[in-house]
Amino acid sequence: MEGYIKDYPRPQFVRKAWQNLNGEWNFVFDDNDEGETKKYFLNFPKSRKINVPFTYETKLSGIEDESIHYVVWYNRKINISKELFCDKKAILNFEGSDYKTKVWINGNYIGENVGAYSRFSFDIEQYVIDGENDITVKVEDSLSKDQPRGKQRYKKESWKCWYIQTTGIWKTVWMEVVSKEYIKNVKTTPKAEKVQLEIETNLLENDIENQNYYIETIISFDGQILNKTKEKINNYYQKLEMNISADEIQHNVKRWSVNAPNLYDITYKLYCKDKVIDNISSYFGVREISIKENRIYLNEEELYLKLILDQGYWKESHLTPPDEQSLISDIESVLAFGYNGVRKHQKIEDERFLYWCDVKGVLVWSEMANCYDFNDKSLQNFTNEWIKVVKQNYNHPSIITWVPINESWGVPEVSSSKKQQDFINSLYYLTKAIDNTRPVISNDGWEHTISDIITIHDYIQDNELLYQKYTDTNMNILNNLEEYNGKHRLFANRYKYKGQPIIMSEYGGIAINSAEGWGYGKQVKDEEELIERFAKLTKSIYNIPYICGYCYTQLTDVQQEINGLMDIDRNYKIAPNVIRNINNEKEI
Repeated sequence: MEGYIKDYPRPQFVRKAWQNLNGEWNFVFDDNDEGETKKYFLNFPKSRKINVPFTYETKLSGIEDESIHYVVWYNRKINISKELFCDKKAILNFEGSDYKTKVWINGNYIGENVGAYSRFSFDIEQYVIDGENDITVKVEDSLSKDQPRGKQRYKKESWKCWYIQTTGIWKTVWMEVVSKEYIKNVKTTPKAEKVQLEIETNLLENDIENQNYYIETIISFDGQILNKTKEKINNYYQKLEMNISADEIQHNVKRWSVNAPNLYDITYKLYCKDKVIDNISSYFGVREISIKENRIYLNEEELYLKLILDQGYWKESHLTPPDEQSLISDIESVLAFGYNGVRKHQKIEDERFLYWCDVKGVLVWSEMANCYDFNDKSLQNFTNEWIKVVKQNYNHPSIITWVPINESWGVPEVSSSKKQQDFINSLYYLTKAIDNTRPVISNDGWEHTISDIITIHDYIQDNELLYQKYTDTNMNILNNLEEYNGKHRLFANRYKYKGQPIIMSEYGGIAINSAEGWGYGKQVKDEEELIERFAKLTKSIYNIPYICGYCYTQLTDVQQEINGLMDIDRNYKIAPNVIRNINNEKEI
């Protein structure tokens, strides 16, 4: 895309004036939580070094301490020229920090954020000085089951599919320079049938009603300008429906799809009178996800989902990708295996991952990291961050499904508790209120309430038993007459199947024999047996006529879990073309 900048952390909304603050920071543990009392933000104590954005638990951080520390501090110096800030301001951005983050600039308290997976920012302009500036960050974490933690362990030891915790800054920290009045965010909704783009623009909420502010929007494709418009701004919130092309008759809209991931460039310019004071590069894809009866459609063509579960862990850096190329390589492996998408499991990935899925045509199920308790605190923590996540990633065409909850995590009594059912139904409707263009699965795997797609998790390792189970002529599972995996029914009490599409969204989990690792079911003895079982299980699923997609567990090994098609070093256990040929036997 025209606006792409390597390593830029927010590729959907690019400004050229930015500074990457990753790298070496000063770092200390504060196990007694005395740093604020001792004013670390004024006089940082003798410390070690850490390589941000890698957390202290990881090798790439330079520390590699896997034990629990609930409070950590960061500090670094940054040189800033005040000449840069003539009629401008500095914004300090954190792509992700787990869990409660407080920030000081030159000893001045700036603010705090609660959450681990969404971006947050601070306006620091009034506190910076010409020359050397001091940034201090405190992060508090815990093993609490009230906070969204995904696959991070909530015990002091890892077990099964729960892994070493992630504490502190784990995504890029960066600074950008903006005008005093600037574009805060833009929400774009393509409307293919009208060849239009709905644009909702939010500016910094200053008093602009009596000022001469204009916003110019320019749409182009493959370097050719298709349309542009310039409108006066009367409020900090502005909504516009713009034709994608000035000449709709001659321009056939270029749809985004798996086989043709067409992307339009779009530029936003904010003017004060005749002067450009903000300039944003972005892009959008024109595509429509729809459901008709029990099938899913992409751009009016039936879509059979061939997904692979991707947890986004690396050996030396855990949840943080080692670099941008690591994200690209994983996406290329997904495609090499013959999958058309990923179920990004219990993690909100680095936004550069979504960018490259947009570019390469990879479908994404976006799933939130869950809490593990149900109480007022967990509800608030989860809901607040989920809203931020949906808004933050709304514009990415690769995302085709929102998944707030997995396997009743955080709602353990949802099968019978109306209160817990009301909560996940509220998440369904809340997500729809923000985004009514994508399907929402309120509880992936079982005990469904209101859901656009019905999903099944089943790790039976015998393909004949799997096939027979889901081709039962009495349809006991779909009719919610029996517990399909020995514990859970497909629907919560008071809910039943209403003709939605059905996906086998977890199956397989095949591990090669190992005394140290863990996988689902009886482990296979070698690669040949792995291929045989994979082929039989996968074919049994796509031969079930009412199932319209599957998700295999999983792309890579993760710490003690060894059921990936690649090991944790990203070595292929099986040649990708072998898996691809099996996946390609299902043509739709």
